[in-house]
Amino acid sequence: MLKYFNPLERKSLKNFTNALHDMLIKNHCTERDIILICIGSDRATGDCLGPIVGHKLTTQENKKSGYIRLYGTLENPVHAKNLERTMKFIQLYYPDALVIAIDASLGVIEHVGYVTLGEGHLCPGVGVDKKLPTVGDIFITGIVNISGFSSQTLLQTTHLNLVMKLADFISSGLTGCLQQIQPSQFRSPLQRAE
Repeated sequence: MLKYFNPLERKSLKNFTNALHDMLIKNHCTERDIILICIGSDRATGDCLGPIVGHKLTTQENKKSGYIRLYGTLENPVHAKNLERTMKFIQLYYPDALVIAIDASLGVIEHVGYVTLGEGHLCPGVGVDKKLPTVGDIFITGIVNISGFSSQTLLQTTHLNLVMKLADFISSGLTGCLQQIQPSQFRSPLQRAE
């Protein structure tokens, strides 16, 4: 079931964090490695949400918040050209991992600025008619602009301020969620994957 969160609402971050925590527990996160894949490119404002979240997670004090592997930062983004190779690597070396995919998305005007959370695979690139592999057991998206004609142009003209607010919300929620889970429950330390 897809859940929507409005970052401007007072209890939204707490609700997002709790909903994500419940999904992690339901998916046996204490018995599996957790991998975060922050998808996107730093070359388009609307598409840089994932790499900004990855950057924030590696620069905040998340080394204390849990044990995960992270793919996709501003320095080393995971995007259309390397997503398939990244997924093959993860499937080869972490076949039982719980994968959380984070990406920007396009949506209806009423939901621009919202964050979504759901179980199942994320279909990156679908908003701009790209055929990419599906990713994740859990997905988080930030709706950065409206979908419609010339979606690629919409991604290029998205306001960076909105993307930063969504990235702050998502990274804070992930950090808060991971702090609720004891580090000893994970098998691998927090690492930025190269």
